[in-house]
Order: sequence, then C-alpha cells, then structure tokens
Amino acid sequence: MTESDRDDAPPPAADSPPATEQDAEADDGEAERGKHSMTLLEHLRELRSRLVRCLIAVGVGFLVCYGFVDILYGALIRPLETSMLPNSHMIFTVLYGPFFVQLKIALLAGLMLASPYVFYQIWAFIAPGLYHEERRHIVPLAAVSALFFIAGAACCYLGVLPFAFGFFLSYSTDFVVAQPDIVDYFDFVLKLILAFGLIFEMPLFTLFLTRLGLITATTLRQYRRYAVLGNFVVAAILTPPDPYTLVLMAMPMLALYEISILLAAACGRKPAPETTPDESPDDHPDSTGDKA
Repeated sequence: MTESDRDDAPPPAADSPPATEQDAEADDGEAERGKHSMTLLEHLRELRSRLVRCLIAVGVGFLVCYGFVDILYGALIRPLETSMLPNSHMIFTVLYGPFFVQLKIALLAGLMLASPYVFYQIWAFIAPGLYHEERRHIVPLAAVSALFFIAGAACCYLGVLPFAFGFFLSYSTDFVVAQPDIVDYFDFVLKLILAFGLIFEMPLFTLFLTRLGLITATTLRQYRRYAVLGNFVVAAILTPPDPYTLVLMAMPMLALYEISILLAAACGRKPAPETTPDESPDDHPDSTGDKA
C-alpha cells in the first residue's frame, strides 16, 4: 500500500463496547420475529385454519367416543347413583332429552380425546410471537396442557362430584325421595368437568405470561386478595347457588393460584443485573486525553 492510499484510507472506527449476552439474545429474537412477521389478514387466515383443524379433530373424537357412549353414560351417572337411596330413580321430562345427553357426553369425551392436538394448534398459533428457543417446547407444552386438562376433569369426577352429591342427597328421607332430571344432572356434571379442566390450565397460562415478561411473581403476590375474590366469583358463576359446591371449586382454584406464584418465581425471566460503569482510564480514553 502506497502513502497516498494510506492518506486516503478512512480513520479506524472507535472501538464499540462489547455486546452482552442479553443484547445478543434480544437481537436474535428480533431477527426471528422479523422473519415470521405477518399482517392482520394473515393472522386471521391462520386462526381460521387452526380453528377448522381443531373442529375436525374434535369431530373425529366425537365419532370415536359415540361408539361407547353407553359406558361413559354409566360412568358419569355413578357418583349420583351411589349416593341415592334404594327407592330413588332419575326421570326425564323431555322426550329427546336422553338423546341430546348422549351427544353432549360424546362431545366432551371427544374434546378430551383430541385435547393434545387442540392444545398444539393453540400453542402453534402463539408460536410466531415467541423466541426460537421457546418455540422448540411447543410439543411438550401441548402434551402437558392436555395432561392438566384431563387431570382437572379427573379431579372433578373423583373428588368433587361424590362429595357434592352426597351433601345434596343427605336431605333425602324415606318420605322425601330425590328424583333428579337426567338433563339437568348431566348439564351440571359436564359443565363442572369442563370448568375444572380449564381451571387446571392456570399454572401453564401463568408460566407462559411470566416467560413473556408480562407478569411476575411479585405482581401475583400483590394482587392475591383480588385473585381470591375473583376465584370465588368464578366459582359462584360455574356452580349451583349453594356454598358447598362453591367452596369445593374455589379451593382448588386458590391452590392453583399459589402454584402459579411458585412457578412464576422459579421460571420467570430474571431481571438484568445492574452494571456499574468502570471509571478506569483504560475504559475511558477521552478522560485520559483530557488529562493529557
């Protein structure tokens, strides 16, 4: 290189401060999100396609479960049957009531059967807004979501319904015999099972929000009193107007809220460490130049 080339060469750029690991992750995240950015119409089209897939999956599950709906019918009626007096029996006042009851049972069972695929479609729809590392856990997250949904339904069937019906039928006597309507009974049971399945998704939903940085364990602790009130309001809406069933549903909700706080504290995003500027002359060449 000649002297003229050296004179024409641009001066070397000042050394920029080294990028931290968090800055690198943020840049990679922005780049990944930029690759998957979609317009509003594209989001709506994707939402429509995933909803159609979910409906098809639930429809297939409905057809499969309708083949043994009598077994499901007998299993769901057992908590009431074991608590009723020997001379008691159920009735129906609408001719087509039992037929629609079987359809509802097969539909809920089909939803549970297709729940892994349904939850996968839900998380896959949310995935474009996540980082690449977080999108790798969609399949396990969908499986855990389905497991929690089924666990909530099982908790309702095994733990809540027997105690609730035992309490309600404790008022029966030899003269006052319960004759519940089959349509009302199954509407109550299916609604309660579905509600418990959705409520058991609370820890995963909270974990998802904490990973996004939208809420923290501190925030959940600060709003605990409002969460307690909200849990009892939701339980009052989803259960019959009696305090016994309300408490049976509110207690698991409060326990799940406390579990959500623990998950948020353990798995939430940690705040960036505060860095203090180094005042050494080597890191601040301008100050050395001023002294010179």
